[in-house]
Amino acid sequence: MDQDNLKFGEFIAKRRIDLGITLRGMADRLEITAAYLSDIEKGRRNPPEKPLLERMAAELMIIGDAKDRMFDLAGEGRNEVAPDLPDYIMESDIVRAALRTAKGVATEDDWQQFIKKLQEKGKQNED
Repeated sequence: MDQDNLKFGEFIAKRRIDLGITLRGMADRLEITAAYLSDIEKGRRNPPEKPLLERMAAELMIIGDAKDRMFDLAGEGRNEVAPDLPDYIMESDIVRAALRTAKGVATEDDWQQFIKKLQEKGKQNED
């Protein structure tokens, strides 16, 4: 299965299986029905809301870039912004202003340069 083309449910199922967790065992850990989890994994249901996504990530030990990918896939599956972003966007006037300013004028290269600057700043703050 091509990792880059996974849908949300496939991503969750693959991680669960890789960890040797049964569907029923995972459902029990999440306090949801096995049928509901099966429907999510098979794409018959939309990805869940953020609280359940956070619990899934914790149970499946999904962190860092993999967790970002999980949120992106959940957003795509719901045809919405990744569920880890709306609170951040809504908490900051400047973030909303930046996004509106960038809309329609920022290129992929502009965003790549911006991300690189932020990553460099993050590394400096770690030192």
